Formats: sequence, structure tokens, C-alpha cells
Amino acid sequence: MRALRLFIVIVLVVLAACGSDNKKNSSGGGGSTTPASQDTSLGPGVTDTTVKIGASLIDFDCIKKFTDTIRTNQESYYQAFVDDINKHGGIAGRQVQLVMHSFCPIEGGQGAAACTKFTEDDKVFALIGLIFDPSGAAQACVAKQHKTPFITYLISHAIIDKAPPGLLLLAGATQERTDGVMVKLLKEQNTLAGKKVAVLAGAQNKKSVETALVPGLKSLGIEMGTTALLNTGTTGDTTSAQSQLDSVIERWKSEGVTAVFATGDEAAAKQFIEKVRAQMPTVTLLSDTYTVLLSAQEEQQAKKVPNPYEGLINAFGPTPQEYEKSENWKYCADVYKAETGKEASPPTAVIKSGSNTLDVYRSINDPCTLLTLVKTIGEKVGKYLNITNWVKAVDNLGPFRAPGQGEFASLHKGKYDMDDTFRLVQFDSSLGKSGDYKALSPLGNYPG
Repeated sequence: MRALRLFIVIVLVVLAACGSDNKKNSSGGGGSTTPASQDTSLGPGVTDTTVKIGASLIDFDCIKKFTDTIRTNQESYYQAFVDDINKHGGIAGRQVQLVMHSFCPIEGGQGAAACTKFTEDDKVFALIGLIFDPSGAAQACVAKQHKTPFITYLISHAIIDKAPPGLLLLAGATQERTDGVMVKLLKEQNTLAGKKVAVLAGAQNKKSVETALVPGLKSLGIEMGTTALLNTGTTGDTTSAQSQLDSVIERWKSEGVTAVFATGDEAAAKQFIEKVRAQMPTVTLLSDTYTVLLSAQEEQQAKKVPNPYEGLINAFGPTPQEYEKSENWKYCADVYKAETGKEASPPTAVIKSGSNTLDVYRSINDPCTLLTLVKTIGEKVGKYLNITNWVKAVDNLGPFRAPGQGEFASLHKGKYDMDDTFRLVQFDSSLGKSGDYKALSPLGNYPG
């Protein structure tokens, strides 16, 4: 699911080219605590026999000319997993009524429109899927303004923190937590011994870089070079940022920098990595974003020699080959086949439709992940499905099985991103047709 960060890149390129509140209990006198009374109300979109869930989907028809990879017939995949849930008792005995709408990510106001449609018009209990809004305003509209649980992708720790606890959940891992895990892995493997490391980031990531990533790297006891915060802007014009990077690279050379950590999608983009590699050919590259793999593979397909991403180190979960053999994928594939009679397209398959590649694997994997998580939380809530009890269930969920994800996942109070499966990896252009990651450490459980 980290792969869904790709949508940010696609949409930014396109843009450049063209109810109820939580209740607090008070303690009684004499040192005793009054037992919490259970909230026995039903939340919006919930009846004794049904629960209404919304699914927000990306309209690929409006962006398919800008990207090679598209999804089609998304509604049928979501409905297959809803049908399976309903055949097996629903959610705590309630049948799921799924409401689906698609939105074009390059149209102005689509985020606000999606929020209003699901919360005010459809009155769903919870929302799953993706509303594209890097600012976080649309996600906050759903979770904060309308007190509607939202399980989604492509949100940062900062966006999650703007919502009430337990109402905005990430089906993946935030970049901020990935950084923390990566620092642990780098320490375990002693990867940066003898290196002098500089951080390259977009200016918008200044806070997380200065408060988390740089202190984390310093904790390894390694030397640090100058941090570069590029003014990448939002127009797609990187002329100023590239000039800025030229100046920074000269400083890095004078400081004796031997490793560069490119954090975030903007800083890890090809135009910047190519420049770093051309002027510092022996530098060790590190990154914390999935899009570097996509960029590295594009460079390989373009026969770029040497590949500027060669040897880049990242933190990642199971490989497509490993995931294809996992019980989590088997679960998703079996449900899909049982409901449709069709074999599920595995993560290693490539399916073409004209000039486009059909993203069938993730069309199956996403609803499997999202709807299974809704069921997992809803079952923990039980009979009285409402917002107060949903938050309590999330805050006390702990480790759980997450079909569509890696082996390890958890949610609890203060941790609202679920993916915990990581290892240290390195890009090797000789693997597969376009290069891939090779493991530098075993898969492990890194929940914090």
C-alpha cells in the first residue's frame, strides 16, 4: 500500500501540465473510580440490521491519458468483498450497504465535494478509499468536521494529528514513522558506519526533517552535513530548486559528505537524484518513499547507464514475489475468486489494455485491506456501533491480521497508521526486467 504514493506523483504532474463526540468519565470520591457507562446509541448510517459504508474512488478516466497505469470497474471489486462480508455475518451482525462515488483528482473542489457527498448527503457511518487532497483539508472535513471515521491512503502524521483520535486511519505507514523505523534498521545493520550524511528534502517537510529525521540520524553517532530544503513549489517548475541544489552539492563536497538521504517524493524525484549522482558519483543514496523504486525502474527502462538510483537504500516490506506467496494475499485472492469465479491477478502479473497497464492486483488488494479493517474494528465495537465506541475499539485494537498488507499490523491510541512490516532494502538494476529491491535485512515487526 505504500505503492499508492504513486498517485501523488501522477496528479502533481498532471496539475503542472495543465455523530457524536467522545464522552469523558469522571472518577468518584474516596479513591474509587466510577465504571464507565457504555454508550448504547447507534451512529449515523447504522440501524439494528444494517451499516452504511462509503467508498471514495479515483476516476481514472479523467487522468488515463497522463498515466500508463489505470484501474477499471473498481466498483465490482469493492462489491465482491462486501458480498463476502455480508455472507459471513456482516459487521457485528449488520449487513453492509456500500455507497460508492468516483472523483477526478485534477478537478478543483473535488475534495470538498467528496466530503459533503458522503457525510451530508449519503450519511455514511464510515468512509474508506481515497480523496486526493495533499493539504489534508478534505480528510479533516470528513473526520474532524463531520466526525466520520475515514480509512485512507496518502496522509501524513501531521494530517492525522489534525483529526480527532481514532477517526482518521492510514492503511499503510506514514513517512514520519518510516523514517523512525529506517533509523532503527540502519543502526541494527551498522549501514552508515564511517559515512557523513546530509538530508535532502522539500521545504514543506522542514518540520519533520528538523524534529525527527535529522535527530534520528544524529542518534546513530554519525557525522552530519548541511541539510538542504529545496523550494520545489507547486507549479512543476523546478528551475529554482535545481539551481539551489547545485549550490548545496558544492557545499556537500567541501564538507566531505558521502551519503545523501532524500526524504519525501519531491526530493527523491529524478531531476534531483540525477543531479546528485552526476556531481557526486560515489555517494550513497537513501530514501524513505516508494516512488524512488518507480523512478529507478523508469530510468532502467529508459536505458539510463549508470542508473542514478543504483544502490539506493530504503525501508520496505515484502517483495511482490514474497507477498504473492503469503497467507494475506491468499485470503484476498480466495475471496475474490469465490465471489466472482475469476482467478485473482497476482502482484507479479502485468495486464495490458491498449497503451495502458491495468492495475488489477491493487484493484483487488485495496478493498480487501480496507473492508477487512472496517469489519475488524466493527466486530470489536460489537452491538452498539457508534463513534464513541469506534474510537475506543481503535485505541485498544493492538496487533491484528491485515489482508492486503505485510505480516505485521497494529493500531492503538496514538498510533493510527497500521503497517508494521519492514526490512532494509537496496535497489539493484540487475533484478527482474527493470530492477528491483534486494533484501539487506530480514522482514521484521516495527510498530513504533
